[in-house]
Amino acid sequence: MSFSSDVKKELAQLLPNEPCCFAAQAYGLLECGRSFSASSISLHTENSAVCQAYQSFIKHSCCIDNESFEHIVRTSGINVINVHQDADRIKILNRFGHSLSDITIRLNRANFECEQCAAAYIRGAFLSCGALTDPNTDYHMEFSIPYYRLSLDIMALMGEMSIHVRLVRRKGIYIIYLKESGQIEDCLTLMGATNASLEIMGVKIIKDIRNTANRIANCENANIDKTVAASLAQITAIRIIQQRRGLDSLPDELRELAELRLNNPDLSLREMGELLPKPLSRSGVNHRLKRIIEISKEL
Repeated sequence: MSFSSDVKKELAQLLPNEPCCFAAQAYGLLECGRSFSASSISLHTENSAVCQAYQSFIKHSCCIDNESFEHIVRTSGINVINVHQDADRIKILNRFGHSLSDITIRLNRANFECEQCAAAYIRGAFLSCGALTDPNTDYHMEFSIPYYRLSLDIMALMGEMSIHVRLVRRKGIYIIYLKESGQIEDCLTLMGATNASLEIMGVKIIKDIRNTANRIANCENANIDKTVAASLAQITAIRIIQQRRGLDSLPDELRELAELRLNNPDLSLREMGELLPKPLSRSGVNHRLKRIIEISKEL
């Protein structure tokens, strides 16, 4: 199963405590399904847990029976659930304050009777039309809304709950989406998918640790490369002096350092300073090596 399917399975098992929230979740399942009108009320989903939740919530909220639903499983694995009786569709629309003459589908906030109803509606909406990418791959959560005005209403509703979403149109469907991991975690927590929210947090922690380790490793590698390049330049300069004048031509403090560098090409400046007969700071070692390089250039 995909990460998105697991989240929906977790959410489908949640039952609101208050009757008003139960109805609000049914409303989200219905209104954000494939269609919601007098001519067609349907849901298309691959998730069997969502199928069961869709029928169960509608039956109990709208007082209709199992015979009201037509359930078809396509060869592609898509479950299609239709409310096939005209009378039942009218009953459902009336239950949530919609009429047969509605020109466009809007969110009817009169269906929210308590502070938790909005979260229950969003949970139902996600079950019907939501999707979530595996956080190990990317951070992306979306709701595919079939109605433009409804998509704007849901955006406003989520904004009031500090969930800031964006909207894009894709193949005639309006996509409300989230790309920021913290906002996705907040939305999942709001809907009640705490396990999924914690899993994303865990993935983020692991990614942060890996990124930090990679940065440290890259920094160390860069420092090693710089040390090696500097050491080669210094050794080349010392060899030139050695071949043309001999190291004895150098002042004692430079000769000691030159011999130390030839014998220890992999030491850092600080390490060389500590090995000198009279220990020297890193900057002191660097200054003397620069003098050696200048002498070699003169030659």
